[in-house]
Amino acid sequence: MVAEEQTAGRGRRGRAWHSPPGLNLTVSVALRPQLAAGVAWQLAVAAGLAARAACALHAPVELKWPNDLVASDGAKLGGLLVETTVDGERVTSAVVGIGLNVNWRRADMPAEIAGGATSLADLSGHPIDRVALLGALLDELDAEVVGLEAGRSPLERYRVACTTLGSDVAVETATGRLTGRAVEVDRTGALVLDTAAGRVALASGEVVRLRPGAPA
Repeated sequence: MVAEEQTAGRGRRGRAWHSPPGLNLTVSVALRPQLAAGVAWQLAVAAGLAARAACALHAPVELKWPNDLVASDGAKLGGLLVETTVDGERVTSAVVGIGLNVNWRRADMPAEIAGGATSLADLSGHPIDRVALLGALLDELDAEVVGLEAGRSPLERYRVACTTLGSDVAVETATGRLTGRAVEVDRTGALVLDTAAGRVALASGEVVRLRPGAPA
């Protein structure tokens, strides 16, 4: 399902967002992947790589843990949310929701988000054909799911694409804020931080990259 406009989109941690009509790409893809429940988390990793590959046809894009698409300066281009249904030890269905800023220029965005956001049109310097972008995205997602079903983990490719790794970050979690250096995405998809109190693995959270000298 593709939405031409969104006024109450839902993201991670219950966040809402707005997407003006005719400019962006907001799509939900229903899947019935043949996956074991234990590797269901890999679907979000694979979807992030698929979105990155489709965007990279127009401009360089990186991934921020766990599933944001960003420019090299950290400005957010888009994000995704994956919801799965599990029956016993198998994934029975999944919905992959992806939202990308395509032709929504930063100059036209509300002031409260413009400072930390960007779009493919801004990065490439020209308008993007959204229909062609959707086609590329679906092709990439299909290839990623086929790989998952064949037992090929996307984790190593995700580690290469993840700009969070090697950065000093603050992570907002359900129990508070942690700061440290992001050193790994482990075999369960968790972000591993080296903190002052030791090494910690986080299954979820909101990452903020810290600039040198920035307060924690």
